[in-house]
Amino acid sequence: MSNDDDQYGGAGGYGEVGGTGQTRTRLPDPPADPYGPVRRTPRTSRSLITVVGVVVLLIAAIAFANSAPDTPSDPASDKPPTDSSTAATGANPVTGKSAGIPKGFAHDEQGAQSAAANFAVALGSDAMFKKNSRHALVEAIFAPDVAARAKAPQDEAYSADFLAKMGLDANGNAPQGSTFVTRTVPIGTRVESYTPTRAKIAVWYTGLIGMSGTKSTDPVRTLWGTWTFELSWIGEDWKVIDETQQDGPAPVPGDVPVSTSDDMSKAIKEFGGFTYAR
Repeated sequence: MSNDDDQYGGAGGYGEVGGTGQTRTRLPDPPADPYGPVRRTPRTSRSLITVVGVVVLLIAAIAFANSAPDTPSDPASDKPPTDSSTAATGANPVTGKSAGIPKGFAHDEQGAQSAAANFAVALGSDAMFKKNSRHALVEAIFAPDVAARAKAPQDEAYSADFLAKMGLDANGNAPQGSTFVTRTVPIGTRVESYTPTRAKIAVWYTGLIGMSGTKSTDPVRTLWGTWTFELSWIGEDWKVIDETQQDGPAPVPGDVPVSTSDDMSKAIKEFGGFTYAR
């Protein structure tokens, strides 16, 4: 028996009411799962977007009606929020920096998560595409012995050929009139394991990478991945001793129109990246 048969009481989606010979009631087919195996393309169906849009508008209309002027207002709700109601949760953020990234994370689970999130931001930045700034980041983020071993392989990975494929010159610079972007934006963190001396933290992130410009052959695109860091408490701070990456999980793509090259270049220059996560 298939799952549909079991869920809906028999083949064809029908269930028996009151025993054999009684009236059969046709139950509705289960809703289509946008993540199911029948989906042949990752693009969101425009009809699904339309339905979702209608539902959102309906909810907005109901909310507007409920907040109409004829509804008595709660004086307390009109007061501005207090400092405590808008303050960030958790321990105070770090105040120190090393190679332009935060340092001095708390010696607890939250501190390990904060460290991993910020390490993902730094290692996913354009600073990794230039040798001097890359070495500075590696020395600040990795354990000393790991950093010493990592520099040469990373220099080889960020070779002139690789940089050329990204549209950059041998020094990691974008062509005149073009803007290169690579940013990592943490969505959340997960503690895989934790002790006072070792921690394994997974960072789910989205990001941007590509070249914005009228002659670009590698337009800016989004990506989704999970970056897992193994951390060690060394010298009063968390340091990376190993890291791995994998794709996803990724949501269904939205239906937002793609921006022009000029709009993308302008946004990249005007909207600075974050320097502290969590």
